[in-house]
Amino acid sequence: MTIDTTDIESAAARILPHVRRTPVLTVSGREPGLARPVTFKLELLQHAGSFKPRGAFNRILTAREAGELPASGVIAASGGNHGAAVAYVGRALGVTAEIFVPESTPLAKCARIEGFGAHLVRTGAAYADALAASRIRQAETGALEVHAYDHDDVLAGQGTVAREFATDAPDLTHVLVATGGGGLIGGVAAWYASRITVVSVEPESCPTLHDALAAGRPVPAAVGGLAADSLGARQVGARMFPIAKAHVGASVLVSDASIVAAQSWLWEHLRLVAEPGGATALAALLSRAWLAPEGARIGVILCGANTDPAKVA
Repeated sequence: MTIDTTDIESAAARILPHVRRTPVLTVSGREPGLARPVTFKLELLQHAGSFKPRGAFNRILTAREAGELPASGVIAASGGNHGAAVAYVGRALGVTAEIFVPESTPLAKCARIEGFGAHLVRTGAAYADALAASRIRQAETGALEVHAYDHDDVLAGQGTVAREFATDAPDLTHVLVATGGGGLIGGVAAWYASRITVVSVEPESCPTLHDALAAGRPVPAAVGGLAADSLGARQVGARMFPIAKAHVGASVLVSDASIVAAQSWLWEHLRLVAEPGGATALAALLSRAWLAPEGARIGVILCGANTDPAKVA
């Protein structure tokens, strides 16, 4: 196994002064589309609009503690949210940040990255192209790479979401998590370690972990659809895959239409604006792509809010 609860506890102590402890909200189950109460972890209220600063803070602070943070700063590739997080962390810690994103990254996310003071480079058609370009640049500058998901420090930082959720909602039996490259679900599954059922939810057009679990190893997957800017990794991370294989209890796919419906549901009933990736976990519940067993006590992580509100309301 790559990380465990000890690593997540260390990450929580390290990043505590820098991140928000996001709230939970339990709805009754009387709302349309729900058959039972659901507890939401409102991680879309995190700094920079997603869970991503947790892993970025842990990666950069760990490097600083070890004397491994270069004067040239940090560099990252992202579909958008991770880039905004690294830019935010760079500004908070006084560290130069350079962010590579694909041309498909929404302009709202690009504006967030630049608004936090990072140097933005738009290149390539997909996240994998931006990652390749960032690594060429990293070799030139010597900057610290802050990978979006495939690094133990990042995984441990993201696992602090589950640590908080487990404390604030200790009776849950199932937690639904949207999955892209696997940083969030890797950290969540490492924390719960099969004590409850962790359910991976992915768009049908980005079945990265679903395909990897079927193959028994990380494999290239299709990238497309509505949530590709946040969940569009071409291949799941090698560092998280052993955790997922051991501790992810179910993997389901949802349609783009169901993701849009989940975004609309969150606005209509909770007045929450979620980006497509942020609403993906709920889409599995509302669309019945995942059927809760009798007696299940369900948690859903709402992981991102970086979208144009006019597209949701």
